[in-house]
Amino acid sequence: MARVCDLTGKKRMVGNNVSHSLNRTKRKFNTNLIKKRFYIPEEDKWITLKITTSALKTINKIGIQAALKDAKLKGFLK
Repeated sequence: MARVCDLTGKKRMVGNNVSHSLNRTKRKFNTNLIKKRFYIPEEDKWITLKITTSALKTINKIGIQAALKDAKLKGFLK
């Protein structure tokens, strides 16, 4: 399965390792993903999401309902 955040759509980035002599080799910057369960009281059910830690901070700030609504509008959730 792809390492992509369910709410924000963030995924792996590509860059360079740069040595002291300025030689460049390709490297990958992976996302900081966690698997987290959330309770939705309006629907009376639990959902499991694979989200980045920055998305978790957003959920703590605005709430799970608003975060899910934003993700659906942006097309990241069905």
